[in-house]
Amino acid sequence: MKGFKDFLMQANLVALAVAVIIGGALKELVQELAKVIMGFVGKVFHTPDFSKVTLLGVNIGTFINLLLGFILIAFVVYFAVVKPYTSWQDKEKARRAAAGEPDDPTTEELLTQIRDLLDKRQSAPAVAEVPARYADPAA
Repeated sequence: MKGFKDFLMQANLVALAVAVIIGGALKELVQELAKVIMGFVGKVFHTPDFSKVTLLGVNIGTFINLLLGFILIAFVVYFAVVKPYTSWQDKEKARRAAAGEPDDPTTEELLTQIRDLLDKRQSAPAVAEVPARYADPAA
């Protein structure tokens, strides 16, 4: 039972659970916002639902509905999540620079360090001890 408790309390699992719960709540919020905006779009085009729109006899209305919904969701996610997060990152980077703290290494710098360590490890001569039973008695 202790192992199961430890597994549940791992930071990655807890963070994932929080992300799923918040994502579910955000999904419902964004879907309702999309319905409100589609209501306004419907007032402009005199139809809140494009599912009956056809082009050359092919029904493209459902695609239009989904496309508009996707664009609205992407818009909300960008301005509610991505934009504030990048703004916070920029402020944090400026704060760290002002405090004289070093920047986190880039992926390229980390890969360069790993490569250098592997090169150093491969260039070092491998010294293996030979067990006594395999040693050459003439030597």
